[in-house]
Amino acid sequence: MATESLSVRQLVISPPLLLAPMAGLTHSAFRTLLMSFGGVGLLSTEMLSARRLPSENSSISPYLIRSGFERPLSYQLFVTNVGDVERAVDKLHEFGADAVDINLGCPAPRVRQAGGGSSLMQQNSTIRAIVRTARESTELPLTAKIRLGERLDMEKLRDFCLMLEGEGIDLLTVHARLRGEGFCRPPRWEWIGHVKSWLSIPVIANGSVFSVENARACLQTSGADGLMIGRAAPQQPWIFAHIARRVYGHNIPPKEINLPEIFMHVVQELVNRFRSERQLGRLKEFTHYFSANYTFGHHLASAVQSSSSVQEAVTRAGAFFEKNDNQNKPDI
Repeated sequence: MATESLSVRQLVISPPLLLAPMAGLTHSAFRTLLMSFGGVGLLSTEMLSARRLPSENSSISPYLIRSGFERPLSYQLFVTNVGDVERAVDKLHEFGADAVDINLGCPAPRVRQAGGGSSLMQQNSTIRAIVRTARESTELPLTAKIRLGERLDMEKLRDFCLMLEGEGIDLLTVHARLRGEGFCRPPRWEWIGHVKSWLSIPVIANGSVFSVENARACLQTSGADGLMIGRAAPQQPWIFAHIARRVYGHNIPPKEINLPEIFMHVVQELVNRFRSERQLGRLKEFTHYFSANYTFGHHLASAVQSSSSVQEAVTRAGAFFEKNDNQNKPDI
């Protein structure tokens, strides 16, 4: 059985199952849904601009709204300039962050063109300065998420990972794909094993963990200290609880999986916490993934995507659920 918990500085991640930062998804309403099932060891915000963060209002910003129930919570920074780091980290202290994560893996063109995300893996002096400044600015756990690079180059990847550890990164998450590889390409979990062998800090595996079975396979292949789950989370919000129970041995009571109730939970939390103009887009993003639970889920996704208001989306989704009410299943 895998290790039940992971300690990083003062933070205990139990179980060692981490939510991946995802644009438009890892907001307060969705994090609350995940917590209702249990099993998440560390939650995450969406990617936050280090430059804009000091001027953000945490009571109204859709990226920063949170409840006290959402803990522990890591805040991920999109950084392009070392001069933005200290003020951004100071702001995270004000927000009560439990950990600070630096995005070094996002392959999105707009992020790379701005000089952030995976482009920083090609700028050793810049990222060295960013990590060093962040380390000097906080006693919180400092983490980073990377991809394997532009191409498979073991020496270059090793030197980069060792540099991150040397400058003060406490935990490293590795998405087991190259920068240009899409999700259709199977992840290279064995390369996470290489990273694990080079470092003394915890290494977390990320990439295509969609079930208890491949969670076990990923851990066995990579030797990682834990898992980060991304796309599977909005599709199966109960996946953390399942893996926590069956892989890590945590005593999480089974809970019936009622798909319409899960959808409405997200709707209600969006309405409760976000301004009206910030609700529908986030519901559409969630439904894009969640609809995969249904054989004809593309009809649900299309109905919500073409809605012009949350109420219209709810009405259309309700009609879909009435016609497809036999796909709920008990938790296992």
